Amino acid sequence: MSRIVYVNGDYLPEEDAKISIFDRGFVMADSVYEVVSVLDGKLIDFDGHLVRLSRSLDALEIGNPLSDDAYLAMFRELVSRNDITDGMIYLQVTRGNPGDRDFAYPPAETPQTVVAFTQSKPGLADSPAARKGWSVVTLPDQRWGRRDIKTTQLLYPSMAKMAAKAKGADDAWLVEDGKVTEGTSNNVYIVKGNKIITRELSHDILHGITRAAVLRLAKEAQMQVEERGFTVEEAQDADEAFVTSASAFVMPVTEIDGAKIGAGTPGKTAARLREIYLDEMRRIAI
Repeated sequence: MSRIVYVNGDYLPEEDAKISIFDRGFVMADSVYEVVSVLDGKLIDFDGHLVRLSRSLDALEIGNPLSDDAYLAMFRELVSRNDITDGMIYLQVTRGNPGDRDFAYPPAETPQTVVAFTQSKPGLADSPAARKGWSVVTLPDQRWGRRDIKTTQLLYPSMAKMAAKAKGADDAWLVEDGKVTEGTSNNVYIVKGNKIITRELSHDILHGITRAAVLRLAKEAQMQVEERGFTVEEAQDADEAFVTSASAFVMPVTEIDGAKIGAGTPGKTAARLREIYLDEMRRIAI
């Protein structure tokens, strides 16, 4: 049985899903996306993802074609039709199909394209990697300057991910002007002297929905948080390191460029944050 996907108001078998070759999401990466995790058949931090979707669309002057209630109904329908217990839903909104290729934006009344699909990931929250930790390598950050907009132009992060895998690592941390910005698809953190350190929000990094929740929960748990940039050398000398994302949740990092972090095993701060994050997200999931 094939997946049922969503395309502009229709629920279709994935093999029947089609968009125009002139769609600007295809020819210009003129589109934004969100990924929402599903645990126990419920949506994790859904409202936060919709807020960021709206922010990204506004930043690119793309209209938002659906109401929050319509997105929620569509996500729940996809979960139901695909019998998803644990997994993810990918949503993409493009500027639409102008009927030909042109650098200029099409008229404002051009309908946006909306597509969404599920990915089943049984046991998503019980990842063996969380018990082992990731190894990462560092690479120059060569992305465009508006990383706070969650666009679909992901070629360089894909290249960095593949470069990391070629070196036997799980992911890459990107470095600009001597400071770590973020991972290929995640926000990054170190722990030193019981203080969690992560880069401050700006155009340089994605404003992670999981990041916001984890930092809120850390502060509620009386953990110290400092938002500032840090160097690779500082990270290698840290007591712990970890990343956050919608699909990895809180993932320990145990090695950076071959240097073991702390004892070379997942630390207690990352483990505790993963635990309280998953507990809270399951409690408020919709």
